[in-house]
Amino acid sequence: MSNKTLAIIKPDAVGNNVAGAIIEKIQSAGFKTLAFKLTRITPAIAGQFYAVHKERPFYQDLIDYMTSGPIVPIALEKENAVEEFRKLIGATDPKKADPGTIRALFGTGIEANAIHGSDSDENALREIAFFFSESDLVLING
Repeated sequence: MSNKTLAIIKPDAVGNNVAGAIIEKIQSAGFKTLAFKLTRITPAIAGQFYAVHKERPFYQDLIDYMTSGPIVPIALEKENAVEEFRKLIGATDPKKADPGTIRALFGTGIEANAIHGSDSDENALREIAFFFSESDLVLING
């Protein structure tokens, strides 16, 4: 079991100026920040990250959306990180997300749902390595 997971604050949340509030909610839930950055990704980079979805009908829309503005990838640590983070962010559709979850609070639609979270321990480690080198991963908060 991994104690790490990756979050990505999506372009809608960055554009709506709620990234700070989302980070505060994550840290208040006991997640430790190992690394984060404000960045933009190109269609080629987004294509690599989302390659698992290449054959899906929503793939191009996802690439277009994730490259439409800045994102904030965040490497996080907590016991049982993936499962705990998935609870914190809520269902993909913000209308179906439990009250108080990040997507219920900040999401505006299925695609513009404010945040990405790794869906398995294996993917968490792969996704963290996609955005951060091992030397980037330091404990930022206590």
